[in-house]
Amino acid sequence: MDFGTLSVGENCGVFGMYDLSGGDVAQAIYYGLYALQHRGQESAGIAVTDTTNKLDKVICQKDLGRVNEVFNAQNLSQLKGNLGIGHVRYSTAGASTRENSQPLVLAYIKGTLMLAHNGNLVNAPKLRRELAMGGAIFQTTTDSETIAYHIARERVKSRSVQEATVRALRKVLGSYSLVVASPRKLIGARDPWGFRPLVIGKLDNAYIITSETCALETIDAEFVRDVEPGEVVTIFPDGRIKSDMSLALPPEKSARCVFEYIYFCRPDTTFDGMSVTASRIIAGKLLAKHHPVAADLVVGVPESGNMAAVGYSMESGIPYGIAFTKNTYVGRTFIKPQQTSRIQSVKVKLNVLRDVVKGKRIVMIDDSIVRGTTSNRIVNMLKEGGAAEVHMRVSSPPFCHPCYFGVDIPDRDQLIAHNRSVEEICKLIGADSLGYLPIDCLSEMAGNLPICTACFSGDYPIPPPTEDIRGDYLR
Repeated sequence: MDFGTLSVGENCGVFGMYDLSGGDVAQAIYYGLYALQHRGQESAGIAVTDTTNKLDKVICQKDLGRVNEVFNAQNLSQLKGNLGIGHVRYSTAGASTRENSQPLVLAYIKGTLMLAHNGNLVNAPKLRRELAMGGAIFQTTTDSETIAYHIARERVKSRSVQEATVRALRKVLGSYSLVVASPRKLIGARDPWGFRPLVIGKLDNAYIITSETCALETIDAEFVRDVEPGEVVTIFPDGRIKSDMSLALPPEKSARCVFEYIYFCRPDTTFDGMSVTASRIIAGKLLAKHHPVAADLVVGVPESGNMAAVGYSMESGIPYGIAFTKNTYVGRTFIKPQQTSRIQSVKVKLNVLRDVVKGKRIVMIDDSIVRGTTSNRIVNMLKEGGAAEVHMRVSSPPFCHPCYFGVDIPDRDQLIAHNRSVEEICKLIGADSLGYLPIDCLSEMAGNLPICTACFSGDYPIPPPTEDIRGDYLR
């Protein structure tokens, strides 16, 4: 995955749990966040409340760092409560600071509100200005806080917190998968386009709303169903689940982020009924059909390139092999703040198995190329390890446009594919040949569901913002 040179971010992960029997949920949320760690490594947090306690007291622990760095046995034991939400963050709007870590906890006239958000709002600056003109005092620079404030405002004039959530979400534009907890209810909401995944699970007498199915499996919870695009679901103390579809668009207008299938989701996740592993294998097979090459071995760049490499091998008949050994304790290269640090991370993260590649013609599969520096380094590593040829195949089309819906891709002039041909890119990364997945293949790898391909095609399902939405306008 060549996001190393650009501060390109992925998403965030959310996890909400309501134990209707009154059991503590913090430990299960902790393990759920562990399963979602790939979605965000900047900060982590858990907030809980005891629904049997009339004081509406919320206990929150959050900080910069990964899940195992923020939490330990001592602070987890202090998180007593049967209703809670958790969050892992990678910032796409607002700076990477402790104040911007989530969940957000708001005390207001109707009680306490907890909120965790995955996504990006394209109208966040406008919403923030409106709130500020009304006297709102902000504690963060995130767009998530504007959602929380609007829910709190609408709650004052609504019959219920779920009604207030729907009314607030009518004002926002962009991508969101939300988990909201009021003193007695757990709410999940997914934007009308369905950019990001959100699912419902059940464990004994507890309900879960979370980003990916892999988080359910980690705690042995059963998958109930996906939260549909445009749906707001509410879990009540008596176990009822109420669905509100008033935000929904016609199904054909939904626009799931195709990069969830290509890279973001864990391989053992199912996104809107489509297995992510199956999706990546399909992408590899399609790559082999469109970009065949004579070679001795197909290898994947760990981890997200591996399944596409398996698919390429299955379709081409070229044996699949493992050419890299990975240090699993090293974070994803693109979260390092400086270019020199990222290059060092590639060296520390991956080593070539020389005995495997020596003298062989290699097909190397990766999920994307952004700027090309990391790809160049990995191609050179294979050649330094003795590979006779390195043919790079990419299980996505060329990145040509920025994303405004939760993927922190910068301006197009920083993208290697902008104003360059495939041949020019191939020369820059040092490969013997280069082939991208054709854009018209993306629908097939997503199970023919409607998808967003804006970062490849420039065809945005929502008009792009006309002002900065990354939080820089606040500094």
